[in-house]
Amino acid sequence: MPSQNRVGQINGEILRVLSDRIPKCKDPRINGLLSVVRVDTSGDLSVCKVYVSSFGGGAEIAKGLRSASGYLRRELSHELKLRHTPELEFIVDHSIEEGAKILEKLRMVTREEPS
Repeated sequence: MPSQNRVGQINGEILRVLSDRIPKCKDPRINGLLSVVRVDTSGDLSVCKVYVSSFGGGAEIAKGLRSASGYLRRELSHELKLRHTPELEFIVDHSIEEGAKILEKLRMVTREEPS
């Protein structure tokens, strides 16, 4: 079982590779406004949860990424020299959208506030 430090390094490498390869997927459901937010790999490196964020179309993007997971897993195996390439689970993260909504509400409050 790899140490926590090693798992952290692997998470960083997986994030780097997926951030590079996801825009190259040819699935039309995967649009260009997609970013990989975080990667969590299990201690035994069997499963990797990939948190992605996009503006709109979360369910369709998740379906497209599940469809492209074989390609992305193969790309990971070529790039990273691991004994076993982890299974990829894609989770849509709405935190960036929620942050943008909160920021807009704060801007509206500061505009309405009299000086």
